[in-house]
Amino acid sequence: MNTGKNYIGCQKSSKGNKTYKTFNPVLNQENDTIFSEASSEEIQEAVDLASKAFQEYRFVSGTKKADFLNAIADEILALDEQLIQTYCSETGLPEGRAKGERGRTIGQLRSFAALVAEGSWVEATIDKAQPNREPMPRLDIRKMNIPIGPVVVFGASNFPLAYSTAGGDTAAALAAGCPVIVKSHPMHSGTGELVASAIIKAAEKTGMPNGVFSNLNSSGIEVGQQLVANPKVKAVGFTGSIKGGRALLDLAAKREEPIPVFAEMGSINPVVILPEALANRNQEIAKTYANSITLGTGQFCTNPGLILGVKSDALNTFVNHLSQEIMDINTSCMLHPNIKKAYNLNKEKVIAQNHVLVTANYESDVPDNHAKQAVVSVDGKSFLQNNNLHLEVFGPFSMVVQCENKVELEKVIASLEGQLTGTIISDNDEISDYSNIISALQNRVGRIIFNGVPTGVEVCESMVHGGPYPASTDSRFSAVGISSIKRWVRPFSYQSWPNHLLPNELKNENLLGIFRTIDGSRTKDKI
Repeated sequence: MNTGKNYIGCQKSSKGNKTYKTFNPVLNQENDTIFSEASSEEIQEAVDLASKAFQEYRFVSGTKKADFLNAIADEILALDEQLIQTYCSETGLPEGRAKGERGRTIGQLRSFAALVAEGSWVEATIDKAQPNREPMPRLDIRKMNIPIGPVVVFGASNFPLAYSTAGGDTAAALAAGCPVIVKSHPMHSGTGELVASAIIKAAEKTGMPNGVFSNLNSSGIEVGQQLVANPKVKAVGFTGSIKGGRALLDLAAKREEPIPVFAEMGSINPVVILPEALANRNQEIAKTYANSITLGTGQFCTNPGLILGVKSDALNTFVNHLSQEIMDINTSCMLHPNIKKAYNLNKEKVIAQNHVLVTANYESDVPDNHAKQAVVSVDGKSFLQNNNLHLEVFGPFSMVVQCENKVELEKVIASLEGQLTGTIISDNDEISDYSNIISALQNRVGRIIFNGVPTGVEVCESMVHGGPYPASTDSRFSAVGISSIKRWVRPFSYQSWPNHLLPNELKNENLLGIFRTIDGSRTKDKI
């Protein structure tokens, strides 16, 4: 049951005077629970508690952290229908989406549990001493990854479970050994409180230190600003807009001790359809992409907002098919009236640009908070000359750019800001003649899809969910998959250290039985 209170470690708290409610976009009315925004005092209490907890939690074994993460998954499942109903009431998303996202959240937690239980993720590296080396002896040097400290995670508006309270950032940080303070998203604070209660129960059941997790409510930006500015916070995880992510990045950089902000931000995810594929199956591709553009009311960071091709009759036919297909799809509800308002404003801004042709724009009346899908088309020259056409329109919208030739197509790709994904649609190995296009796309994205759609992010070790700025603030890291744990650690070396004082990961005996790199060779051997 929701109380509307903050979790300061294991204690519920509501000292602040500012309150708010979440909103049901389907019913177009506020939900009942009154939430108390965290006060400055509560923010400091949460940070102090996390800092204290770090001194213990950083040394918790991988097996015990795995027990904690698995217990979180179990407690989330135990919330059952209460969680699903709250999720739906705060998002307008259907029950199937809620259960699917819950499954993904559970899968993430369990994958990190398996990672830390096995233990090799710390990348233990040992260069043994060589006292007889000429002309200089080599000292014994051993390295491993260690946690960086308390992490602040910002809940995402479009994924109340998988990218929020117990989502990927939180799971990765806890797996790394970092306490987490979640700045709950105001659009789904009830969902956040329920998940927070599950995390607290799991922490208590598995004997984790109080303060390993806190959940703070907020209705605006002030709570987040105070958290990022606090000197005891050592890193930030964020999923959201370019404006929001950049503000946090700048704030963190201005601190006396700057800290990393791992933000996953805007993306229009270019899709390149090559000529032969267009000629052979433009109707099939159009149907596939109409569904991808409107999936989840277009509220995915991997939504295909930009489709690129070389001018031809087949491309014109594709645009016609895409426009018809997208108009045949029923409209659906957006997450919040404010998100719908932003969608409409950005859509109209793009449509108002010179040389933009509207090929589909849903005109019929729709229920409250439903988005009207649209497709527009523009020539490559106009796209290159007008950066307003690069705008992310968060919702069921896509732009088709018609390029004069391969050279202009490459220029259009090169002109793009950093993106999460790029896609190539190709038939009969025609892609072999477009190596420059592939290279240009690789320079702009974090993941390239071949003959598929960008919507859908598999949670696995090989996944990269990130890309050049502004897709993310650091393109070297992924926000999805177990490799994302690397954001919350730093490498640390021990030089000439007594074996019995080393962490178990680096001791000669290899007590944990993990893979280590010893004098350049990966092995589980003892020394």
